[in-house]
Amino acid sequence: MEFAFNEEQLMIQDSAARFLAQVSDSQAVRTAMARPEGYDPALWQRIGEELYWPALMIPERFGGLGLGFVELAILLEQSGRHLLCAPLFATTCLATPALLLASNPAVQDQWLDAIASGATATLAFAGTPGLEADNVQAVAEPTGNGYRLNGQYLQVIDGAQAQLLIVAARSPGSQGDTGISLFAVPADSPGITRHTLPTLDQTRRLARIELNDVIAGSAQLLTDAGQAWPLLRDVLLIAAIGLAAEQTGGAQQTLDLTLAYIGERHQFGRAIASFQAIKHRCADLMQQLECARSAAWYAACVAQERLDPTGDVGVASELLEAAATAQIHASEAFFTCAAESIQLHGGVGFTWEYDPHLYFKRARASEQLLGSPALHRERLAAQLLGETL
Repeated sequence: MEFAFNEEQLMIQDSAARFLAQVSDSQAVRTAMARPEGYDPALWQRIGEELYWPALMIPERFGGLGLGFVELAILLEQSGRHLLCAPLFATTCLATPALLLASNPAVQDQWLDAIASGATATLAFAGTPGLEADNVQAVAEPTGNGYRLNGQYLQVIDGAQAQLLIVAARSPGSQGDTGISLFAVPADSPGITRHTLPTLDQTRRLARIELNDVIAGSAQLLTDAGQAWPLLRDVLLIAAIGLAAEQTGGAQQTLDLTLAYIGERHQFGRAIASFQAIKHRCADLMQQLECARSAAWYAACVAQERLDPTGDVGVASELLEAAATAQIHASEAFFTCAAESIQLHGGVGFTWEYDPHLYFKRARASEQLLGSPALHRERLAAQLLGETL
């Protein structure tokens, strides 16, 4: 597959890189991650009102720009490169795809327009650790006017700050991938309790969300009741692809930081970048990074086809393979580049004043966020062998 950015995509890449270099440098990241909400609301407002990043993938009829997932992946790569502290990933990679794939026009009209205007959103689905249908533990009990939701969700990305929660819940007594529904619930609805969790990666906030007799009407369903697992499964795969693009950006930045440092660090009268052993290590990192980038961009194209309402619906069968491949390569490339960055920075590599530790924490946390490389290898093997996990 030959892939190259067109002129419009290059403009998006260049403008994002310039903007983030100014507003998300090392000092800005450290300031934002220390804030109670984990990001600067004023910066998020600029991102929404001046750059329209949350509206990028939303169709024009809902107030968006009508671009695709490839353009979003360009932004995600740059946000990962600059460790942007903002609810961009949760809003654009979890909530927005769920709404785009929904079959309820009323929910789409209400919330896609709100997101295009700067509202924040996320997806909450797992009551136990994991990404499978059995991990949906919250219960949606039918009532006369709708549903009563009870349960909890673990490790919800930006869950304590989002204005919209898309929550998964199953009908009483259902098991596996049957009986699962998705609801669009305002985060300030009565009965919702949100707790910010301490995390290894301080640049990305996670939360535990509890639902206690939360009332949701049938109009808040994204799909037919009990039929939401195929949509939820694909949304998680699309989000994994977006995460791979972000990880690729982080890996590139750690490699760049390393190359800059070894070019300045002198030992035995010359820069350590001139040592053959150092050159070999950097060449290996570059090779691993390029494999990750290729896998991430191919997967982004597959995700774009899946989200295209006029596209081939059969592409859903390719989504798991593309997402697993991208996550395997991107997770491992990011972690390896970050770990090697700390090593090649020597004694200062792990200190708070230098940035490699921030990327190392992001790399380690991200590889568990939407499935570890081991999990995706298992999924990929099952897909290729025609087996069911």
